[in-house]
Amino acid sequence: MPRPTATAEMQARLMLLVLCLVWGVNWPVVRIALREIPPFSMRTGSLGLGAATILLVCLAKGRDLHIPTARAWGHVIVASVFNVGAFTIVTSFAQLATTTSRVSVLVYTMPIWSVLLAWLFLGERPTRLQSAALLLCAAGLGILIYPLAVAGVPVGILLALSTAMMWAAGTVYLKWAQIDADPMGVSSWQITIAFLMIAACAFGYDHGIRLNGAHAGALAALVFAGIVGNGIAYGLWFAIVERLPAATASLGVLSVPVIGVIASVILLGELPTVSDIIGFALIFAASACVLLARPTPVEATP
Repeated sequence: MPRPTATAEMQARLMLLVLCLVWGVNWPVVRIALREIPPFSMRTGSLGLGAATILLVCLAKGRDLHIPTARAWGHVIVASVFNVGAFTIVTSFAQLATTTSRVSVLVYTMPIWSVLLAWLFLGERPTRLQSAALLLCAAGLGILIYPLAVAGVPVGILLALSTAMMWAAGTVYLKWAQIDADPMGVSSWQITIAFLMIAACAFGYDHGIRLNGAHAGALAALVFAGIVGNGIAYGLWFAIVERLPAATASLGVLSVPVIGVIASVILLGELPTVSDIIGFALIFAASACVLLARPTPVEATP
């Protein structure tokens, strides 16, 4: 990739700031929608809007939507299940079971699980910095989970961690699959496929898309999550990684859970406990260590 000009790099950094704000604020916005809209219906609506938006972005930018082979289509479908389908629906149930701030932080333990999965399935041994990150993450999770586990099984925490693991699995799978296609086109198809799968679940379990009874605030949150949080955000992400190194972009996106916690305090009135703050800090440090150790794949999910 040619070295970007100073102006292009500054534009990319400003876009990265906007992207982090969008993805961070999107966490409490989704929770606002989930107050009045069932998870399958809410995610069907947001993914449908997101799929349409990113398709328009791809067409406007002249991106290639062609997937060359049936094998490549199979890889795209599997990646869609992990990176988008499971991510969106499991985080929805996690947010209903625990605070949004906890979910937003725990989901971003993905880089740590990626290190473990890459070690197991790709033979990439962790570096010393990555090994230190694993210990920091374990300490952070212990401090975060212990006070909650005393009162019973912390279902929301387990769902959030499951989401991070599935996102990591999808990321490692894409690295292994090496799909020979435009990454933005692949992401567009992933969102579209996930939309179709979750829409089928909505009709199968909820007997249709249930938006009746939702007030203007919840509907506006759904529209924001779909058009801005999914479609426009993905367009920004791929514009950024074309102008900045993937490692720089990934480190920037690490601020998303921090913004998510702050936005949850402002929009939802959630106040983290002392153990939450200490656990958040250790997990953030662990993720930063992993991203500093080596570049991460450019596939991302909010």
